[in-house]
Amino acid sequence: MKALVTGGARSGKSGFAERLCMSRASRACYIATAQAYDMEMKERIALHRVQRESAGYDWQTLEEAQALPEVLQRLGGDQASQPAPMLLVDCLTLWLSNVLLAAGEDGEAASRAAMDALAAAVEQYPGQLVIVTNEVGDGIVPEYPLGRLYRDLSGVMNQRIARLCDEVFLVTAGIPVELKQLEYKL
Repeated sequence: MKALVTGGARSGKSGFAERLCMSRASRACYIATAQAYDMEMKERIALHRVQRESAGYDWQTLEEAQALPEVLQRLGGDQASQPAPMLLVDCLTLWLSNVLLAAGEDGEAASRAAMDALAAAVEQYPGQLVIVTNEVGDGIVPEYPLGRLYRDLSGVMNQRIARLCDEVFLVTAGIPVELKQLEYKL
């Protein structure tokens, strides 16, 4: 079972994704994509870690800012020895910004290649997978070209990953709604 959890900033996406994992498996691996560039972000990351640990659930935390497709492939590895773990990836839009900014002048091409690798890794992952992302396109049109590129790439990425998932949840004001059940088919 693969699930995508999307919504706006502070909508309750991560909390819902964590509860979803806890309802489906006795333990999970939390793959965090955030990077702590300043004190406020370091404090946020530390708070999230403490909140997860205090929930009484068996979380293993991995931090991976850019090599997410490779981590999914590695963790999905050899199924003969043990089953793939339940994974929670939080979040794809942070991962995309890490890839885009690290690539510099070649940001768009590098991001598209990374998105291809991510889609393949998600599709091939043999275990349960919950992925958090943001609806960055719901806001205003960014003033700068890099912001518009990021918004556009995020939308393309979210659509691709949503197609690969069995469930897609939109979380607004802390309320999750499963979208694939509501999807209008042409």
